[in-house]
Amino acid sequence: MIPPPHHAIGADPHALGGAQVSRGTVRRVLAFARPYRVLLVGFVVTILIGALLNLVPPLLFGRIIDSAIADSDSRELNILAGFIVAAAFLQALLGFVERWFSSVVGEGLIFDLRVKLFDHVQRMPIGFFTRVQTGALISRLNNDVIGAQRAMTGTLGQVVANTVIVLTTVIAMAFTEWRLTLLALVLLPVFVLPTRRVGRRLQAISRQGMELNASMNNTMNERLNVSGAMLVKLFGRHDAERDDFADRAGRVRDVGIRSAMLGRAFFIALTLVGAVGTALVYWIGGHLVISGDLEIGQLATMSLLVARIYTPLTSLTNARIDIMTAFVSFDRVFEVLDTDNAIVDRPGAAVLRSPRGRLELDNVQFAYRNDITLTSLENPAETSDEIVTEVLQGVSAVVEPGTLVALVGHSGAGKTTLANLVPRLYDVTGGAIRIDGHDVRDLTQASLRRAIGVVSQDPHLFHDTIDANLRYARPNATATEVDDAIRAAQIHELITSLPNGLETVVGERGYRLSGGEKQRLAIARMLLKDPAIVILDEATSHLDSENEALVQAALAHALEGRTALVIAHRLSTIVAADQILVIDQGRVAEHGTHDELLAAGGVYSELYRTLVRTEVAPT
Repeated sequence: MIPPPHHAIGADPHALGGAQVSRGTVRRVLAFARPYRVLLVGFVVTILIGALLNLVPPLLFGRIIDSAIADSDSRELNILAGFIVAAAFLQALLGFVERWFSSVVGEGLIFDLRVKLFDHVQRMPIGFFTRVQTGALISRLNNDVIGAQRAMTGTLGQVVANTVIVLTTVIAMAFTEWRLTLLALVLLPVFVLPTRRVGRRLQAISRQGMELNASMNNTMNERLNVSGAMLVKLFGRHDAERDDFADRAGRVRDVGIRSAMLGRAFFIALTLVGAVGTALVYWIGGHLVISGDLEIGQLATMSLLVARIYTPLTSLTNARIDIMTAFVSFDRVFEVLDTDNAIVDRPGAAVLRSPRGRLELDNVQFAYRNDITLTSLENPAETSDEIVTEVLQGVSAVVEPGTLVALVGHSGAGKTTLANLVPRLYDVTGGAIRIDGHDVRDLTQASLRRAIGVVSQDPHLFHDTIDANLRYARPNATATEVDDAIRAAQIHELITSLPNGLETVVGERGYRLSGGEKQRLAIARMLLKDPAIVILDEATSHLDSENEALVQAALAHALEGRTALVIAHRLSTIVAADQILVIDQGRVAEHGTHDELLAAGGVYSELYRTLVRTEVAPT
């Protein structure tokens, strides 16, 4: 039974979709920040000192007017001016220190989140990758992680700095002239009231923008690779693709404009309120100076201080919006981290040591389920938890060590699905698969997959050198072992003929190599792994006779002494099998040797006659 998924934070009605950031999200953010707590303390202390130094110029400016200038005291003027310059230099130095703290913490958080996300995602079952959009997933690793980092360092720094500036400035103003201070504070409610409504709108627009960006990234990811580009060219869809991309990019543009204009309108409104408050202080303060109730130096100090209180107040008002908007990024990151992995090692899972390769299929049943619930990364119409397709309905067989078993059957019979269940790319929904008597679900995935080598009809190669692709199977392989593998795979001659030999870059998905060359390279990689069980999924079905002969020779080395499960459409492979399993409608319809099944005149006999007609047909 596949366990139900955890609810993502984004599904919480009290989380980011509402007016507040959920406590759960805040706790998880703080957990990620815990390793940087010492650096964060240094970051905050630096901001505090810098904010206090900001008070030095306005306070000393009033003293210069009322004392040094009024008394014509050049010495005092020089001292006060020197203090202002010293404060400026110290503040500049603190700016560098603050930037160092913020960059170390910020880039560290980006690193931690990216590695955590990458590790979680690449451990997800294959079913996850067949459903999610790659571009949207990459967007989480890039854009959302950076947005989360900004919430932690940029917004945090602004909030701390502006809070300290407001508090210290208000205190300084109160000691300078309490009546003008009260007048300046009268307009504070105007800063607070519109924040909630505007914050919700900006937050919704921000989430929409992230989703549209992910959609646009997914389009680029699918089209701007070899396979996608080839498909577009072959169907002549350049104009249609341009128009579709323009539509997606246009929606990203429109959301960006709405977000920018709403944010700017809000900022301008608050700035206007601050300007009115400043004007009132000038006006009332001017009358107090005229009446003799206030020194002109005090008014000058108040004028500088009042300008310093409204600017950080505006920023603090925006900070709540910035925090809520930035925490959308954390929410989207946590959505991925909260996605359940249905295929994990059981507690106390055993390590498969020195595998012999005995494979037992015990009433194996399997049905594909829509068990991925991360709707923001997939088509919402496909997120039901119901069974989609019942593929296998009770397959039983025993494959003895060192034997070759061919799986044959009509397309869609479940052959590939059965092969994928052995290395636990999927888990059975009924029955069991055992290797050397161990249920594969009771083994660690690492040891299980070390014992299994797979070569598919379209093997994947990374955009790297031949040597790197080979050593992906065993990074610590010696040069001699690599050489033995490529010789056994019948590809040594080709590699040595290349100008760069093993250092030749194969291109994305190995497109610089032919189909037969890719197959032989994949066989060499599998040989370097040295597994006890080999699974071949139609490894020669798309090759011409010359390449097939080379690949078959390579497979002869690959299968020697190993248990082999082969999905085959070629007569030569099927006839040579020690045992043939005929899969029909999710069951083993027939099993036996080629001669036995042919004599029985059943499903296999019909399939065989079809293959004979196909392979001997004139070309």
